[in-house]
Amino acid sequence: MVSKEEEIKIPSIEKYEIINTLRIKQNVFSVKLLCETANVLRSSFYKWLKTSKLDKDQKDYEEIKEIFDLGKEKYGFRRIQMNLKTHMNHKKIIRIMRKYNLKTKVRAKNIYKNMTKLGQAEGTYSNIVNRNFNVDKPSKVYGTDITYLKYGSGKRAYLSVIKDFGTREIVSFKVSKYIDLKIVTDTLDKFDVNVKKKVKAIIHSDQGLQYKSREYINRIENFKMKQSMSRKGKCIDNAPTESFFGHFKDEVDLKECISFDDLRYHVTQYLNYYNNHRYQWNLKKMTPVQYRNHLLS
Repeated sequence: MVSKEEEIKIPSIEKYEIINTLRIKQNVFSVKLLCETANVLRSSFYKWLKTSKLDKDQKDYEEIKEIFDLGKEKYGFRRIQMNLKTHMNHKKIIRIMRKYNLKTKVRAKNIYKNMTKLGQAEGTYSNIVNRNFNVDKPSKVYGTDITYLKYGSGKRAYLSVIKDFGTREIVSFKVSKYIDLKIVTDTLDKFDVNVKKKVKAIIHSDQGLQYKSREYINRIENFKMKQSMSRKGKCIDNAPTESFFGHFKDEVDLKECISFDDLRYHVTQYLNYYNNHRYQWNLKKMTPVQYRNHLLS
């Protein structure tokens, strides 16, 4: 058995370096616990850290980490750069994220499969949009769709939205317990009447039965809008709307919603955040509402 006199003594500097490495790379253990384990004072470690050149990125890391945590570890370097209070080069952000092992959780890509043969079913409208999503004006082209929402302990509801392809803004939505005709007609009825009656505005959807119903078609015609539909089995023809649903499910945890009212509240809160506070790289680093006002100015 090795006596205390024979134990190998590790220099304090080496201990500080080990503590710093574990703190950065593992991002699990507290400095207090690491210092107690290594039998060194926290004040001594921080004094060493302050004078050491090993951690010159510490201040920038803490600012990046705050935004990274706020985004539930789903923000990449672009989203982080847009939310930083101080300007920071994107290459520096990438380098610091790699150095401090900040790995972004990436949503699995949707693989769009051709479920059926190409072609239009009877009663469908042509694909006027034809994947031309780069719209330079607001209130010109819209996309609409429905997605399911899982909440609470195995409960399910549905979200219908209308998205302005020019500004990425969600201009109308409806949360319902049922996926029926009413969910799409209510979404359309909540849509601003003045916007709906823009001459030759296009509204694009998939070939769902709700969008092919006579009641829905009559509303579209009454609003003097043109109806466009994706090809059968081609969700990518409505990619901007599908993309919104992907971001929504990435960024909102609906498991904590106990009741349907809770769910509706969380959806409303997120949509307010999405339209007014969520900066987007392709909108010149503006929010959808800011970008809409920019285009109209």
